Amino acid sequence: MPNRDVTILYIDDDPGLGRLVQKALGRRGYRVETAETADAGLDRLAQGDIDVIALDHYLPGGTGLEVLTTLSDLPGAPPVVYVTGSAETAIAVDALKAGACDYVPKATAEEFLALLGSAVDQAIDKARLGREKERAEREMREAKERAELLLGEVNHRVSNSLALVAALVSMQAKAAAQPAAREALSETQARILAIAGIHRRLYTSHDVRVVELADYLRSLIDDLEASMKTVGHGAQVRLEVGQLAVPTDKAVSIGVLLTELVTNAFKYAYPGRIDGEVRVRFTPIEGGAELCVEDDGVGWSGEGEAKGTGLGSRIVKAMASNLGGSVVYDRCAVGTRARLNFKLEIDA
Repeated sequence: MPNRDVTILYIDDDPGLGRLVQKALGRRGYRVETAETADAGLDRLAQGDIDVIALDHYLPGGTGLEVLTTLSDLPGAPPVVYVTGSAETAIAVDALKAGACDYVPKATAEEFLALLGSAVDQAIDKARLGREKERAEREMREAKERAELLLGEVNHRVSNSLALVAALVSMQAKAAAQPAAREALSETQARILAIAGIHRRLYTSHDVRVVELADYLRSLIDDLEASMKTVGHGAQVRLEVGQLAVPTDKAVSIGVLLTELVTNAFKYAYPGRIDGEVRVRFTPIEGGAELCVEDDGVGWSGEGEAKGTGLGSRIVKAMASNLGGSVVYDRCAVGTRARLNFKLEIDA
């Protein structure tokens, strides 16, 4: 049984029919108020607490369609059941187009009252479902906002923690007596900063699924140059990258991979020199992107035994595999050019 707290406003210039509607809908558990003109109905609506409007088409001085137009401009207006003559289907269609949720033809009094009661029941149920849907959507939005705030805080804390670890590694590198140990620790610091940079970007991002690569790589290159200069490598890095968003997991692999390739260029391209240039290009291609790191140094084709411990080469292969590709070393007359093509796919 419908709740008696539900109030129906019946707008019709026939007071006799209005009394019949009050009795019929009252038996269904509704409280019914009547108005004989459009202005009287709108005045009552403005007082609030109206759940459904039953609106006759023919009213003194106008039609119910004009009332529907007025209601369409009111926020939170209740649903409207439109009442028409039994043969006025065109008017009913116009009413539905104007925003009515249902219509009821005036046939015999008994049939009309039964149809009106059923239409009001459905309007109440539809309005209730609409409110529940809006509440659920609002709760989902609020939950999403809370989750995004929490995720941002997590990324902030991770970024700060990794930056602290990198600082401790840097302190250890400066305290190391052996040059090889200092260099190894500096490389470790660069790898940590590459990952910390991702989390720093994520907690300021509007979409944690992706990272804007241009800003991230510029920051990463600045950190690399500063780190390499502390151990005596003075090459300059020239970065060419456009605005491009990449999935977060790929951005981590790109950052670590780029760190290794640039670090290798710093260490091995210009032996005995404190200058030189390392060029980094990140170019969108169809379906993906190409990363290229090149220098004008002594050159390496990627064949033969890697210099140093070989850890950097293993990391390069692992990160390239994560990106779904492999690093290719071009044969150059001068210097080294390492390239990697990979796909970019962002989940919807």
